[in-house]
Amino acid sequence: MQQNTFGIVGGGIMGMVLAWRLTQQGKKVTLFEAAPDLGGLATSWKMPDADGNETEWDKFYHVILLSDNYTRTVLKEIGLDDTIQWVETKTGFYMNGQLYSMSDTVEFLKFPGLNLIDKFRLGLTIIVASRIKNWKRLEKIPVTTWLRKWSGKNTFNKIWLPLLKAKLGDTYTKTSAVFIWATIQRLYGARRSGLKKEMFGYVPGGYKNIIATFKQQLIAAGVEIKTSHIAADIKAADNNRVQITFTDGIKYEFDKVISTLPSPLAAKLCSGLTADEKRKLTAIEYMGVICVAVLLSKPVSPYYITNITDTWVPFTGVIEMSALVDKKNFNNQSLVYLPKYVLATDDMFTKPDEEIRAYFLDNFKKMYPQFTDADIKFAGVARARHVITVLAENYSEKLPGIKTTVPGFYIVNTSHIMDGTLNVNETIKVAETKLKEIIA
Repeated sequence: MQQNTFGIVGGGIMGMVLAWRLTQQGKKVTLFEAAPDLGGLATSWKMPDADGNETEWDKFYHVILLSDNYTRTVLKEIGLDDTIQWVETKTGFYMNGQLYSMSDTVEFLKFPGLNLIDKFRLGLTIIVASRIKNWKRLEKIPVTTWLRKWSGKNTFNKIWLPLLKAKLGDTYTKTSAVFIWATIQRLYGARRSGLKKEMFGYVPGGYKNIIATFKQQLIAAGVEIKTSHIAADIKAADNNRVQITFTDGIKYEFDKVISTLPSPLAAKLCSGLTADEKRKLTAIEYMGVICVAVLLSKPVSPYYITNITDTWVPFTGVIEMSALVDKKNFNNQSLVYLPKYVLATDDMFTKPDEEIRAYFLDNFKKMYPQFTDADIKFAGVARARHVITVLAENYSEKLPGIKTTVPGFYIVNTSHIMDGTLNVNETIKVAETKLKEIIA
């Protein structure tokens, strides 16, 4: 008997893409989301400023690259690819209390703190990483070992080590070289195709527009969407079906069920999994993010991203969205994100918003002393515990498969990003590739 009904738990980008593709194949799909609306990490929020205006934009920062083929394919299918605005962006570095531009070859050669040999080896590291095709062999090499080999001790200590600590915390010591390879592959993907400029893109209206448009297309295609539905249990039912029970006691049965929730949450959710399956799922180590979004009366810098090597700064970098997005989207104000990546178990997740906001803003004003409290129109704290997994050595060999011992139940999530960094394009790639296994 052909299996036609699918239940998907988790209405983020991955769940939406899975529902879209399954419906295209003639399956009947119900998409469940615990939050009031779809989107997951791509949701937006409202930012009221001191002048009574309200800006709505992405809760966490997102950008589209020319080489993001999976994302652009979906955007084309829902009618938004032609609306993408492409902008040439610049990159900055904050080092030893000073802000430097590193957006072209001349600026790279003038960059202080590194001699010509150091700069040559830094450039060589990027070229080597961009040309490696077999990422699997990098899984067996610590990222610190690989970077020291190609960049040298001085460049590693001054550039790479602070960036690794900022992005990975203490987990950098057990992260494989796949992490830096994937980072370089993504950022230099467009340049390999012949484009020498750093072009980033966005859809007007941000991901609010993308999610709303995608949702309309899903409904039109026949997907049943149920938001504010919190799953409590998943287990095998009679007749080779899978049952989902929700916190309100309502139960649904499907031929197949796919969970897109983070692995530790999926392990708790499915009572039918074996002890070994639960152990493997909960052993997957996740990093989360604390992100402070700030609306300012004036721009911070001309850089979309400012990398930070000074260890006293509590956030990973400064992402100035208004260096990319037309400020009309922000009521002619500047929007800046201050992210910090920490383990999902970090104590920072228990701290009140007021404490995090004050801590980040105090250090932000130390970095940019030209800003005062009067310039800050809004500052909000967003947080997510399970964002990306730690790409430890031999990560792919330890990762559980998507098929579970519960017949018809699959777990597909961002832990299956084995050769990339977390972004929307990689999320869609996982959905597209893993769906082939489920259908097979």
